[in-house]
Amino acid sequence: MKAPDFTLTAGPTMAAERTLHALGSQIVHHLDPSFIETFRRTTEKAAAFFHTGNDMLLLQGEGILALEGAARSLTRPGMHVLNLVQGVYGKGMGQWLASYGTVLHEIEVAYNEAVDPADVDEYLTAHPEIELVTIVHSETPSGTISDCSRIGPIAHSHGALTLVDALSSIGGVEFEPDQWQLDVCVSGGQKCLGGPVGVAMVSVSPAAWERMLANEHAPRYSYISLIDWKIGWLENGTFPFTPSVTDVVGLEAALDAILEEGVENSIARHAKAAAVTRAGVRSMGLQLWPVSEAISGNPITAVRVPDGIVHTDLSAHIRERYSVMLSTGQSAGNLIHLAHMGPTATGMHQIIGLAALGGGLIDLGADVDLGAGIEAAMRVLGGAAS
Repeated sequence: MKAPDFTLTAGPTMAAERTLHALGSQIVHHLDPSFIETFRRTTEKAAAFFHTGNDMLLLQGEGILALEGAARSLTRPGMHVLNLVQGVYGKGMGQWLASYGTVLHEIEVAYNEAVDPADVDEYLTAHPEIELVTIVHSETPSGTISDCSRIGPIAHSHGALTLVDALSSIGGVEFEPDQWQLDVCVSGGQKCLGGPVGVAMVSVSPAAWERMLANEHAPRYSYISLIDWKIGWLENGTFPFTPSVTDVVGLEAALDAILEEGVENSIARHAKAAAVTRAGVRSMGLQLWPVSEAISGNPITAVRVPDGIVHTDLSAHIRERYSVMLSTGQSAGNLIHLAHMGPTATGMHQIIGLAALGGGLIDLGADVDLGAGIEAAMRVLGGAAS
């Protein structure tokens, strides 16, 4: 089976030519001085991408590995943790935390809503024993955003550290970890960067390092150990094990592209792509999944699939007939994603996604005004009011 002509999913997404070229470069030994220089340089660029002065790690695996490593490193049995749940990945974090023996507290809302920071403040006031707050900034399957700009300072004021899943947000949505007093933040290369899947970026505050180093339950001599990377790489300039040379080179190319563009310009580009897409969705007569656009994220538009059609059937049909790969809402609901991330958050990619979605729905018997949707999207794309 051939690959689709267009991958407009919520990650991995399509990559720019310069990233593909870098990924095809010759493999060098990980201890060669040229690669050590590349690794150090790429780490600095990742920190600039995050807008952070905190320590930056490049962990060799998809973002879930880094999230698990951070969660394990920060927690211990009997520790009280508040987990904020507004979607699939927030719920999964809670399952991890419970398995580590923590005392799990949760604020959970419907998966098309967002946790209210005021509720977090109220909960932490009532439960001063909580030492860590875990947050998903961009809940990818739901297409929603949490307000880390308020939640971070609230947690800090109550003496709690924060762990933030920002895998699909950085580069597409405003994110200021230092200003927002966020302690450990994780992002991936395959989302708004349009880079490789195999490297995760992690920023760590001094307070978080203090907690990890004092935690006898933190992983050591392990693939998910953050402490091994602190002691090995940050303090001694040596790798705890062989890093993925090719992925690091590809990540640097993707970081170069977004830093040359400017992270603020990238965010604006993602916001424009989201506006184009949502204008088209609404004018087709379809419903957006989030309860309001105020909590909708720039990288992803989550759309309710009409009754009588199953999201996975729709995605498979669109791929087969139109050679466009869209992702679904997983267990968040009967949803389809029109993702606009990285190189696909620009130009006609949104029109292609809308046309494929509308055509697929019509093929499966839905009442959709495809022409009106494309017309509305084109007006926004061209700069006119929708």
